[in-house]
Amino acid sequence: MATSGASRKLGAADSSAAVDALMATLEHPHLDAIAALREIVCGADASIAEGVKWNAPSFRTTEYFATTHLRAKTGIALILHLGAKVRDIPSVPVDDPQGLLSWLAKDRAMIGFAGMAELRAQAPALQALIRRWIAFV
Repeated sequence: MATSGASRKLGAADSSAAVDALMATLEHPHLDAIAALREIVCGADASIAEGVKWNAPSFRTTEYFATTHLRAKTGIALILHLGAKVRDIPSVPVDDPQGLLSWLAKDRAMIGFAGMAELRAQAPALQALIRRWIAFV
């Protein structure tokens, strides 16, 4: 019987070791920024863990809420979502004072970074935004 959300069993892909293995084989021009993004996202809150979803480094609390967008045209991006469950909300009421979010749907947004310098400069704002986002997961 399949389960979802917090009640589902975590598998081998739901670990930092799985992300490390993926990163070891990943060919990407911004590999250093992807590694830094992992640290920044996981450092935003003690409840955040990582794993591999959609063949990309992804992040979860009770369920996945963010996935690294490895096919961004320039730099790297992070897709914020609300996991597999459909939420009955008109939109995610997340305060974004820095204007980092580009909304893709009512429950999904993207944050893009040209490279390491921009990612590092936006790290505090990104962590604050992630802390606000995970309240809805």
